[in-house]
Amino acid sequence: MVAQVQIPTNNEVKFIPKPDVSNLITEDDTPVDNFGSEKQQRFLTNILYNVRKEQVFLACANVGIYYNIGQPPIVPDFFLSLDVTTPPNLWEKNHRCYLVWEFGKTPEVAIEIVSNKVGGELDEKLKIYQNMRVIYYVVFDPQKYLSEQVLRIFKLMGINYQETSETWLEGVNLGLTLWEGEFENFKGVWLRWCDENANLLLTGDESAQKAEKELQELKEKLRQQGINLD
Repeated sequence: MVAQVQIPTNNEVKFIPKPDVSNLITEDDTPVDNFGSEKQQRFLTNILYNVRKEQVFLACANVGIYYNIGQPPIVPDFFLSLDVTTPPNLWEKNHRCYLVWEFGKTPEVAIEIVSNKVGGELDEKLKIYQNMRVIYYVVFDPQKYLSEQVLRIFKLMGINYQETSETWLEGVNLGLTLWEGEFENFKGVWLRWCDENANLLLTGDESAQKAEKELQELKEKLRQQGINLD
């Protein structure tokens, strides 16, 4: 595959080969640091793929982003990139992680889940995402390692991030909220998606349970009217 570059002197279009990615480290097989982070990552992706089936996006957990040739990748705990399609062959070298020059854009949202005090979420990583022009950078600190704030949201304003108390991410039509409940038999406080009115967006299991409950309620209503569906 090649990229087009316009030559201003004679208006010719010159084709320049894309960067060689054969030596890029697309995965290092390093495990996630704890069960809580792993479940939280999947919780965020599960919900989006359940409620946005008709939309085009990538929601990924623990996948590297190469944002600049010659620079090492950054690996957010979660990222969301709108209007990009999943490559047809995920095992090809140039499709095994998020290469910005392949997708043509950076993700809109990056989320880091704090699991210790040395991850650099509020300094080194913040600067990287800011330079990448990621619109929303979210730091979820359930154990309050970095501060007393469990949830911190930064929005790109001009060339710099500004921290905001607004949990509605208007640019991606999604909200974030802290929710105490159970996911995959694990109880705790979770970061999860919601709509503009703070209504929770559901996981696949929650959607199935809701549908089953509504079905049983309908059957009961019909029985009361003398209609036995059995």
